[in-house]
Amino acid sequence: MAKKTDAAGGTPATLALTRAGVEFTAHPYEHDPRAASFGLEAAEKLGLDPERVFKTLLATVDGDLVVGVVPVTALLDLKALAAAVGGKRAEMADPRVAERKTGYVVGGISPLGQKTSLTTVVDESAILHETMFVSGGRRGFDIELAPDDLVRVTGASYAAIAR
Repeated sequence: MAKKTDAAGGTPATLALTRAGVEFTAHPYEHDPRAASFGLEAAEKLGLDPERVFKTLLATVDGDLVVGVVPVTALLDLKALAAAVGGKRAEMADPRVAERKTGYVVGGISPLGQKTSLTTVVDESAILHETMFVSGGRRGFDIELAPDDLVRVTGASYAAIAR
């Protein structure tokens, strides 16, 4: 996998990876605004096994925002996410709050390069893959990288948070 950057089209996510010296591959695709699921659309348009494509979701755990990264084919298990960060109660975050805190729009929220550094948990299924795909910071743009690199750059932990 080659390190790819595009100064003109860089996003905070790609810039964070470049600064960290992480190898990644950018995968742009033509986004359809009518798509029902941004993650499944990415898997289909890029010809990928959907188990390798992960979505970035934000939840509030005991009042604090937390990032959960799960396969696009799964749901975020809010109880498991709360437990993974030592919390008791979790609920999905308001999309407007998620956009404001991350600097990204819903459907293009990347776990990388967010405006506010948030506690991040990656579903443990990611370790089954040599590389995984996450949003690159805008709709129609995914980044391929090693799961351990994502965890290292975001300061994340692995846990079983998908159902």
